[in-house]
Amino acid sequence: MRSDPEDKPRNLKSMLSEAKDASELMVDLAYAALYFDDEGMADAVLGLEGDMSALVHEMRSLAMLAVRHPREVDGMSSVLQVVSSIEQIANAAVDISKIVLQHLGIPRALIVDLAQAAEVSHRLVVAKGSHLANRPLRDMELPVAVGMRVVAVQRGRHWLTDVGGDSIVEPGDVLFMRGDPAGIVRLRELAAMERWHPPEPDESQAPNDLDRAVDTLVEMKNLSEAAIGLAYSALVLRDLSLAREVRSMHELLEGMKVSMQTWVLRAAAEGADPAQADPAALRGLLHVAEAAEDIGDQARNITSLILEDEDIHPVLALALGDTEDVVVQVPVAPESRADGSTLGSLGLAVDPGYHVLAIRRAASYVYNPTRTVRLQVGDELLASGPEEGRDRLAAVCGYFMQIDEETGRVQLTPAAKPSSP
Repeated sequence: MRSDPEDKPRNLKSMLSEAKDASELMVDLAYAALYFDDEGMADAVLGLEGDMSALVHEMRSLAMLAVRHPREVDGMSSVLQVVSSIEQIANAAVDISKIVLQHLGIPRALIVDLAQAAEVSHRLVVAKGSHLANRPLRDMELPVAVGMRVVAVQRGRHWLTDVGGDSIVEPGDVLFMRGDPAGIVRLRELAAMERWHPPEPDESQAPNDLDRAVDTLVEMKNLSEAAIGLAYSALVLRDLSLAREVRSMHELLEGMKVSMQTWVLRAAAEGADPAQADPAALRGLLHVAEAAEDIGDQARNITSLILEDEDIHPVLALALGDTEDVVVQVPVAPESRADGSTLGSLGLAVDPGYHVLAIRRAASYVYNPTRTVRLQVGDELLASGPEEGRDRLAAVCGYFMQIDEETGRVQLTPAAKPSSP
């Protein structure tokens, strides 16, 4: 997010796009702060909160000034509703980061489970003389080399979120990365940072109520993040079936929260292993669950515009479809690379740098699919990633992708099948 007051967004579209990206970055950093017990990342979330508050205030003011006729009120109210949801998502990220800053603590089991996520965030301080210093990002090819991409750079008191291949990394820059957790060790080597060892599960302990609570919380985290991604997609695509799926995910999150709270209380009553959790750590679990459900609530709030057939202002589709990451829908064609392959074997997170939010299969969705999910003909991938990589994603699924420069519409053409020998 731009923190320089002389470099503010100039219109509502760009501000909405920036606010959406910033809120998602805050959530990523907040969970990463938990994972690494890193107060630096937690402080970064609070720093972004100040910028977000100023941006939200400016968007609301501009939205009200833009209404010139009573018939425009309903459409602009949809913008204010999305602005409010973005603000609440950012607030949930702040609540998560305070668990670290207030030293509430969380059980080690949660740290281990977070390490198994398909994508994680990481914070790097670039040392002078390291492999990353004084080089453009394009030359380093980090998504290919380590499976992680730079989503933001903190340079002194300024934030750079419009990060591209030509961006030069300077010594002292703080890079915020997102991608495959397996790439963290190599990434830290390139930045000349101390070696990091990922947490490993304790196989000697039998599963208990605390373990069940932690497993449910990780599911809530993944589901809430997927719900937000799908909610934005439903709004951009005006997809009623997708909006209904988000509503179902919200209902599922509510039930999971109740189950998790029950297991936490039972663990406390039975005296959870002090090596695994203390009362403060159990309280930290409840805080994370509350934040995860809040994020799910905002996904439901966004999709209510579709479900209730509200008048939606055109700027929303333009802004939410013009963020750092784009959301694409691509079906799996017969005899394509994706046909019969697992997500893990395709390595989409590395090249073209896409995270699969969900797979539409028949009349339902597989949310936040794991690496072991095997794709089949007719599956439709709903994935987010860099705009420049969507043609490569389409090729993996057996299509050529063409973009209409005037309308921005995507057209998929089946790729020619290899001829028989």
